Amino acid sequence: MRIAYLTQPYPPMVSGASIVAEQLAQEMANRGHEVLVIAASEKQHAYTQTEGNLTVIRLISINNPLRVGQKILLAPRRKVLQALRDFQPDVIHAHEPVQMGSPGREYARQSCIPITMTTHQLPWFVASYLPDKFGIRKIVEAALWKYASWLTKEFSSVISPTQTISRIIKSKTGTKPRTISYGIDLQIFHSHSSAEEEIATRCQFDLPLNAPIILHTGRLDTDKSVERVILAAGAAIRESDAYLLVVGDGNQKRSLIQLCRSLGIESRVHFTGFISNKEELARIYRISSVFVTASEIETQGIAILEAAASGLPIVAVKATCIPEIVQHGVNGYLANPGDIDAMSRCIAKILSNPAKACEMKLKSRAIAEKFRAEVTFAKHERLYKQMIRQKSRQAFAPEKPAKNPLYV
Repeated sequence: MRIAYLTQPYPPMVSGASIVAEQLAQEMANRGHEVLVIAASEKQHAYTQTEGNLTVIRLISINNPLRVGQKILLAPRRKVLQALRDFQPDVIHAHEPVQMGSPGREYARQSCIPITMTTHQLPWFVASYLPDKFGIRKIVEAALWKYASWLTKEFSSVISPTQTISRIIKSKTGTKPRTISYGIDLQIFHSHSSAEEEIATRCQFDLPLNAPIILHTGRLDTDKSVERVILAAGAAIRESDAYLLVVGDGNQKRSLIQLCRSLGIESRVHFTGFISNKEELARIYRISSVFVTASEIETQGIAILEAAASGLPIVAVKATCIPEIVQHGVNGYLANPGDIDAMSRCIAKILSNPAKACEMKLKSRAIAEKFRAEVTFAKHERLYKQMIRQKSRQAFAPEKPAKNPLYV
């Protein structure tokens, strides 16, 4: 097959969409397919890279004012269409519905080939950046869902990473997505760590050798509600010798550091910035005692999957798809959205009960086993082939003779 992936973010840019697009592109190339990725350039210029069956075309872009380290494309239609014409794909997979999805759909119509889209974000993601006044968020979200009702029907198929998100999309748009998890590499993210590795990792980040580690990884932006993690962890820190490790970057980083100062816990909170090396990130999970997130907008939550695969108890909120990975009282605890006190009690409960925490570690890993990356890749490959066969049958189906109006 010749497969084209359309995405604005692509590594070294860090986001859920970029990670998933890269994993799929590399795996499909490794399976012998010819693969093209068209994405935003992280540099000041456009460029193309080719390695084996994988070609990545990076288009000129500008800084995304809402996302640290992210780029956005300006009017990429002409260049995307030209790249697709040169490549002549059998199937297109979009990871962004408008800027990249629009020229992708245009080419698919012209060439009579299938196009699919993965829903990495839902309308509430955009609404979370708007002021919560005069009902603005609800108005914008409703308008976006109406647009999504039309948009989803423009694709040959729609992919959603979790059953929960698939049900939401179906109820809001009438389109039933194909549910395919983002997947997790269980060889990289695991719970087995030697004493030497743990000591080296703790020394690398200037952490005490025996202190419990409360971990948060992800973007430090408004929609992720990281301030709630800090507030919840703050109480646990004051009542124990625990440290909080915050991995990631974003527009909120400075204010989050200031929040730690105001709480008097800045000496026990470490901000590492983005860590793009997966092996290094996996080592951080393995030295941690509990993973905490307050995000309410996940479509799957790659960080939550990584934590589960690393055998961590998880404290999260009861929102969207999160209960599919975090089972209350089994491999972690779920608090109601915005209930910081409940989150704090959950953290303390895990830190104060090593036996229960050990049991939760085993349960987390068992749950993560259901999201193996190999299964995700196989499902995508089967879907591409199925869409191509279906499109081919439609193209060669004999046209029904038009009815003679004289005999109607």
